[in-house]
Amino acid sequence: MSKYLFMTTRTILLTATLLLLIASCTTLHTQHPADTASAPETGVEADTAHADQATTATPETTGPDTGAANPVVAQADFWQQLRKEFRLPDESQAAVTRRIREYRNNARQVERIFKRGEPYLAFIFNEVQQRDFPAELVLLPFVESGYDPFAYSHGRAAGLWQFIPATGKRYGLKQDWWYDGRRDIVASTAAALNYLDRLQQEFDGDWLLALAAYNAGEGTVRKAVRKNRKAGKPIDFWHLKLPKETSAYVPKLLAIRAIVEHPDKYGVALTPVDMEPGFTVVDTQDQLDIGIAAELAGMETDAIYRLNPGYNRWATHPDGPHRLVIPVEKSDSFEKNLAALPDTERVKWVRHRIRKGETLSHIARRYDTTVTVLRSSNVLRGNNIRAGSHLLVPVAAKDPARYAALSRISNTPHSTGNKQTYTVRSGDSLWSIAQKHHVKVNQLTVWNRLDSRTIRPGQKLVIWNKGATTGGGGITRKVSYTVRSGDSLYRISRKFSVSINELRRWNKLPKGKYLQPGQRLKVYVDVTRQS
Repeated sequence: MSKYLFMTTRTILLTATLLLLIASCTTLHTQHPADTASAPETGVEADTAHADQATTATPETTGPDTGAANPVVAQADFWQQLRKEFRLPDESQAAVTRRIREYRNNARQVERIFKRGEPYLAFIFNEVQQRDFPAELVLLPFVESGYDPFAYSHGRAAGLWQFIPATGKRYGLKQDWWYDGRRDIVASTAAALNYLDRLQQEFDGDWLLALAAYNAGEGTVRKAVRKNRKAGKPIDFWHLKLPKETSAYVPKLLAIRAIVEHPDKYGVALTPVDMEPGFTVVDTQDQLDIGIAAELAGMETDAIYRLNPGYNRWATHPDGPHRLVIPVEKSDSFEKNLAALPDTERVKWVRHRIRKGETLSHIARRYDTTVTVLRSSNVLRGNNIRAGSHLLVPVAAKDPARYAALSRISNTPHSTGNKQTYTVRSGDSLWSIAQKHHVKVNQLTVWNRLDSRTIRPGQKLVIWNKGATTGGGGITRKVSYTVRSGDSLYRISRKFSVSINELRRWNKLPKGKYLQPGQRLKVYVDVTRQS
């Protein structure tokens, strides 16, 4: 009996073991290796500390939350599809290996930069695919700007693709008081790809030379090619004598390509990205206040600015482009609400009565606008105005604190300066208070949300001093500038639209001390005032 019981028990155990093995094999069979390799780790911290860039200073800000739905399958496919369309030569160069090592040692920074780029990656990829260009170009803004549309360099390059003013204008990017197309996601991407297309054609389809020319200028690369050809040397990128920054530029791109190809190997977790862009472009027909647009879309104004970083002011450009980038899931309701909005409510206008002694400059400063805008809005041919007459002045429709381009955001938190509260005394004016505390009148009006320059005794004013502040309190980037031969504080202040006193304060420069070539200066640049 015991022998029978033993045999029965053994049979049951063997059967159970066999069933478990079969189940295990089935599970292993249904798990595709390609899926496990391409599905990156999620849960990357939404902090965006930026990797050091050779030419660009960028802030610690996250990309906008467009609120778009993100299907897991579509997300997981993005990086896999991107890898399939990589086409640049896989160079085993020491310069590339060094950059790979740097990225691997700063894996968390790499993750944060890609996190910042999430809202733009699918859009850029689509544009690159339509032109049948190498997919590595999707990664170029990683090197150029860290996917920060507000990035600004010491060479005055701006936006995701880091266009300098002259090149931007050459490729159709409007730059003025209202708008800077270099920061426009849609316009700058088209311009960058047009520029790269022309460069690769000039260099007979050699994309590495085209990329080098994008960084250094085609003239520099052309000269290096001619020199090598004359000396009987190879004329590929790796054999050319190019500026130090350019010699590092192409290896950076190839290195980040290697990281994206094998993220697990280098300890980088790429968060899933939807294959379809999370935003769409909506035709607004005419000028529209950004604050009103945010209400129509059911969004925060800051989120609108993050998707439409080209706009410098509280409204879109009166002469165009008449468009806004809106999250896909909010576009239908936005268009419906916009269609129902009366034309008279698109932008707020103030009717200003001209006082004796006032000039267009006085009025422009009061309303934080320009003489050109006042002339255009009132069809004035010159600067002559008459006391008692009226001018129409476009102004923000909502509380200025709601406008990202008009308030202190991004990497200029209040804690970077010293806050103090000043009690207005009899006889005080904003001008006298500004002079006393070494700030500007328009800073006082922004910090305290003043609708006019009238103040009263006993009124409390907030003043920030000795911090990273700029004239209008706009979107500011810290730039490291190297003094060149012939530079002066006056010349540098004009270059970046800051004051000499601000340059002295930021860099603790005593009066009477001359600048030295090679000296490094900190400059806090308001990118909305560089057009």
